Amino acid sequence: MEYVELNLRTASAEQAEILTAELAELPYESFQTDGDLLKAYILRERLADCMEQTDRLLARYGVAERRYIAIEPQNWNALWEQNFTPVDVDGRVLIRAPFHSAQPGYELEAVVMPRMAFGSGHHATTCLMVSVLCDRPLAGKRGLDMGCGTGVLAIVAAKRGAASVDAVDIDEWAEANCRENAAANALSERIVPMQGDVRRIAGRTYDFIAANINRNILAMDMPAYAAALRPGGELMMSGFLEADVPLIEARSRECGFEPQEVRLRDGWAMVRVRRV
Repeated sequence: MEYVELNLRTASAEQAEILTAELAELPYESFQTDGDLLKAYILRERLADCMEQTDRLLARYGVAERRYIAIEPQNWNALWEQNFTPVDVDGRVLIRAPFHSAQPGYELEAVVMPRMAFGSGHHATTCLMVSVLCDRPLAGKRGLDMGCGTGVLAIVAAKRGAASVDAVDIDEWAEANCRENAAANALSERIVPMQGDVRRIAGRTYDFIAANINRNILAMDMPAYAAALRPGGELMMSGFLEADVPLIEARSRECGFEPQEVRLRDGWAMVRVRRV
């Protein structure tokens, strides 16, 4: 596989985080920061389909300095494994890869082979979502992990007792990775990976939805989440900054939700709402 490295000079750590979240909605597969330099990696064959969209995105954020660099083919999975470290979430959950040893003392472990998918647990938004899922009564309930990436949230929900969890992502690599990770956690019968966007959940009903995406998509898709949630069902959202909380709460009220809780971590936020 041949990859291209997009190099960006960012104005601040906050801008780097925002751009990472935005680019993750495109076919960029992994990210690295080095000071004010943000590096985003994408398959060469997929760049042509989104280069114009990338350039418009960067222009919107005032990023003028950028370079696309072709890089030599290498074993990306081996490189990713070498740099992937286990994630401790509040001392309660351990997110680890199959090549890491199990560790005692945690309420649960989620075994995730990242395959460069977003959602390995290292980002603050994933930690926020894992934390709130661990605090909610999920036993016997039917849930949705929207924008599932690796499927880590579906895995945590299932291990917390959810009867079944649909895991939806627009990218085929995410569906395959989620399927692999569900099997690694012996949860293939309770986690259902599906490729597609929010239209895949039409006609389905859930007790809870976990959506770690980004502000714009959350705002756009919230009516579909409301239609899919039973009355009293909960929607847990992250993928946006603390400054976006008022917008997310206002939009949720427009869609028939009542805000219940806000959690913050490293400038990022999680909002939990209940369908009225």
